[in-house]
Amino acid sequence: MKINDILIKPVISEKATKLQDNKVKKYSFKVSKKANKNQIKQAIEQFYNVKVADVNTLIAPTKSKTKMTKTVVLRGQKPNFKKAIVTLKENHTIDLFTEI
Repeated sequence: MKINDILIKPVISEKATKLQDNKVKKYSFKVSKKANKNQIKQAIEQFYNVKVADVNTLIAPTKSKTKMTKTVVLRGQKPNFKKAIVTLKENHTIDLFTEI
């Protein structure tokens, strides 16, 4: 798999930002469902030029969503996705908010 196939996008949320600010540098990424921990580690190290200490993965569950209009109530689901929480080694950081 290529790096672009493995890493989809970083997860920017309140919880993910708190993990970045702590002394333990943890970053969250939305990744391909087919990618394993070794592939995710190699992709992060190549793309961001950092050293990865640990990778934890989880599959976020589906969430239901409802859209109400004047005449119809539409019900559906948001699809599930795989998320990787990456811990970096000391003295390594990733700046997710810079433009390339």
